[in-house]
Amino acid sequence: MDFALSEEQSAIVEMARGFAEEELAPFAIEWDQNKHFPVDTLRKAAALGMAGIYVRDDVGGSALGRLDAVLIFEALARGCPSIAAYISIHTMVAAMIDRYGNKAQRQRWLPGLVTMETLASYCLTEPGSGSDAAALRTRAVRDGDDYVVSGQKQFISGAGASDVYVVMVRTGGDGPKGISALIVPAGTPGVSFGANERKMGWNAQPTRAVIFDNARIPVVNRLGEEGQGFRFAMAGLDGGRLNIAASALGGAQAAYEKSVAYMRERKAFGQALVDFQALQFRLADMKIGLEVARTFLWRAASALDQGAPEATNLCAMAKKFVTDEAFRIANEALQLHGGYGYLGEYGIEKIVRDLRVHQILEGTNEIMQLIIARSVVNGE
Repeated sequence: MDFALSEEQSAIVEMARGFAEEELAPFAIEWDQNKHFPVDTLRKAAALGMAGIYVRDDVGGSALGRLDAVLIFEALARGCPSIAAYISIHTMVAAMIDRYGNKAQRQRWLPGLVTMETLASYCLTEPGSGSDAAALRTRAVRDGDDYVVSGQKQFISGAGASDVYVVMVRTGGDGPKGISALIVPAGTPGVSFGANERKMGWNAQPTRAVIFDNARIPVVNRLGEEGQGFRFAMAGLDGGRLNIAASALGGAQAAYEKSVAYMRERKAFGQALVDFQALQFRLADMKIGLEVARTFLWRAASALDQGAPEATNLCAMAKKFVTDEAFRIANEALQLHGGYGYLGEYGIEKIVRDLRVHQILEGTNEIMQLIIARSVVNGE
């Protein structure tokens, strides 16, 4: 693997980092405090090609790879992990429709998704089935040319603000083979939303339950055939896990940089904090953690781009390692800021709060361990 970025990739990183510095970082604390979802800013990101990263270009997508995506999301997350993470979820939905949708579905939905005139959410988790996703109970019963859908999805990012939802529903018997994927427009009668959740972090994007009460969804809105939905969902999560890890890494990088700048300015016992060797060693460990996490994340993304047989395992490994390490680094950054790190105006405590959930969503890190352990036991 070549660890040097190409000229095109370097330009992509520079573009995304510039956007984060100008359009995200100056407003991130305000958005967090006011629970503001900056849709206009999202559409500015989309205008630069960041909402359809791996959507094919015949519908306006950027047709880039998974490594390109992790570069973009790390750069965006330096400005705001919460917004970077929402864009990553939106792009996961767009990629699923691009990959598994038929020609009519692609032409109907993707042009709006790549510009973010249409916002998207991914609906898998339910109140009674989080880590055990194959046990989901939201039911879709065939009635002529429609499915009648009843049930509830929980912890849905963008819910209530998004315009379209890719929803995993049960069309058959128990287990993963009974699950199908439906594209559900927000305005469908029988679709409603719970209250915006009060959360520890990720306050710049809404999180609500999505409730289905005999909602009629046309059969033509089904992705693929009946029973293929769980496979689609899991394949989508491979890339989603990389993007969430990248968003955590970007937040940790920002926290590290804030720490270096703060320690150059802050004095104690007559000298700058950065001159104390013990604190230098802590910065060195943070730097090592960032580089190791980044290197492994690139390795996993490259494997997914190449369709390598070990890609799913590597994505699970990267998601666990990078999100754990990123949270550790952000928490260390708060400690190095002392009492100031605990204050909202410095932005460190926000990063810590935002990054904590990255160890839970897109499959908890315990589930990542389970995926990896099974491959070990099976001799893969």
